[in-house]
Amino acid sequence: MFPAASSSPTATGPADTPLPPVRSPTDTVPHPRAPGPAAPPAKQRDAFFDNAKYLAIVLVALGHAWEPLKEGSRVLQAAYLCIYAFHMPAFIIISGYFSRSFDLRPDRLKRLVTGVVVPYIVFETAYALFQRIVDRGPAVPISLLDPWYLMWFLAALFVWRMITPLVKLVRYPLALAVALSMLASVSPEIGDDLDLQRVFQFLPFFVLGLSLKQEHFALVRRRSVRILSVPVFAAAFAVAWWASPRMNSGWFCRCDSAQELGAPWWTGPVMTLALLGCSLALTACFYAWVPGRTTWFTALGASTLYGYLLHGFLVKGAGYQGWYDAAWLHRPWGEAVVALLAAAVVTLLCTPPVRRVFRCVVEPRMDWAFRKDAVAAARERARA
Repeated sequence: MFPAASSSPTATGPADTPLPPVRSPTDTVPHPRAPGPAAPPAKQRDAFFDNAKYLAIVLVALGHAWEPLKEGSRVLQAAYLCIYAFHMPAFIIISGYFSRSFDLRPDRLKRLVTGVVVPYIVFETAYALFQRIVDRGPAVPISLLDPWYLMWFLAALFVWRMITPLVKLVRYPLALAVALSMLASVSPEIGDDLDLQRVFQFLPFFVLGLSLKQEHFALVRRRSVRILSVPVFAAAFAVAWWASPRMNSGWFCRCDSAQELGAPWWTGPVMTLALLGCSLALTACFYAWVPGRTTWFTALGASTLYGYLLHGFLVKGAGYQGWYDAAWLHRPWGEAVVALLAAAVVTLLCTPPVRRVFRCVVEPRMDWAFRKDAVAAARERARA
């Protein structure tokens, strides 16, 4: 069935080519003290995305800190509208980009529970208890189905990641997401459960992040886009200054339908498309100015969830204690001081010491709560 092996030298090659020396079986066994194969290098984080997340979380804290002061200043109202037009879309697009590989594998579901569900439960309860202890007003009910204050983002992130495998099956996911966002803007019956208005109205940005590749981010980081972003930001501020006394800022929060904002139903889809275009343009301008090199704040970008979840206690606590009532805070230099304090505080909340203290509730391991994944264990043994 197989041809017989020849005993002549030419059976294995030319006659003048020496055969390899006979090796003892022990020659193939590595010495116990011999170094093994080098481990593959750890995947490095992209400094651009960490920088973008840090700068976005600073803008989030800035918007929350300015909110109690904006009514008395038209300039501050315009700055507030500009920030709210793109800071969460910029954050959500990156969240979608890093959710591209999410599926229903056990290890990824475990990270979803420990990194999203558990922090949501802990901080949703903590914020309600904090309000009851510090504030003198009516007590906020503890409800895991009705996210309070900034907790909506974790509820939305949970829903978005759970539907990610389905979104990746759809032929035109971004068009579908835009259609759902427009429908949500005219559907007051959606209610407040899991803040589904925001889930649907911000959905296009998450789906866009799922569809992007690294080269798409490189396109908006070109020098020409950086130069063009300056007049775009200036024009956006001018429009915001004009619109601030004429427009309900609730449109930018995307937590209500058109009817709930006191507008005709048909303005919902129109405003959805208009704000989508505005947000994408300003987000592209924001990305254009995000540095791609490693900076002093790059490492903080990996801990932005800590700054996001914790800074709300300080902002709400300042409001409960009446600190915003001070007259000097409602002047331009007082508003600048508040901005600097907000940036400094959220920066400190992203540092390693804070991370070590609150890791047990923001990034708990919880190995005791899950069964051993046989596939993951086999994969770890194979890597070892």
